Amino acid sequence: MTGLRILVPVKRVIDYAVKPRVNKAQTAVETTGVKHSMNPFDELSIEEAVRLRERKLPVEDILAFSAGPAKSQDILRTAMAMGADRAIHVVEEKAELEPLGVAKVLAKVVEEEKRNLVILGKQSIDDDANQTGQMLAGLLNWPQATSASKVEIDGENCTVTREVDGGVETLRAKLPMIITTDLRLNEPRYASLPNIMKAKKKPLVKKTLADYGIDGAKRLKTVKVIEPPARKGGDKVEDVDGMIKKLKELGAI
Repeated sequence: MTGLRILVPVKRVIDYAVKPRVNKAQTAVETTGVKHSMNPFDELSIEEAVRLRERKLPVEDILAFSAGPAKSQDILRTAMAMGADRAIHVVEEKAELEPLGVAKVLAKVVEEEKRNLVILGKQSIDDDANQTGQMLAGLLNWPQATSASKVEIDGENCTVTREVDGGVETLRAKLPMIITTDLRLNEPRYASLPNIMKAKKKPLVKKTLADYGIDGAKRLKTVKVIEPPARKGGDKVEDVDGMIKKLKELGAI
């Protein structure tokens, strides 16, 4: 069996427990002074890569990757504390990269680092685009399995189970391959203090978009960002007849 050389992209996002607020200019979500952490779907990806190694599969290398501001280094250190061997950080302070831009950078990393398996979160919880993995598969012309809830690798064959409406779907393909992760895949581990200290000594290489020949120019324009309208409270009724009457008033029946 060929050794697994795994790439795991991770993204720094507003912490899932923080309620996002629209900035005063209504151009984006406010990020200044807001707690950030690793995208939860990306935590699943790191965990799954480490578990493949713990299953005694021939994992040669787990490479964590992130493109973003200098503070993205923190989540890369977290990824290495969870079990990644090393990391690459493409430093980009000016703009948020769009999914296609990220996919193009990842395609370059796959080529330069000779990866044969990419495991990434199905989406990030800030833009919820759910596009990067699919675009990367298109650029590389690799098979893909999205929203994985179970991953099994036997030799060159990879079997992925994913939940669909009304049941589960099983996909099988040969490496190299793109897999995107769903929440039911695993339970990410907490990085222990000894592993956090060890992660500080693991190699983290800083690069720029120019190093990969990518300009990062935006192709989409955000016109306006607004809060969703407040939900109206429900009404209580005394009995079934009252419920029917209320539904008729609302035009529901």
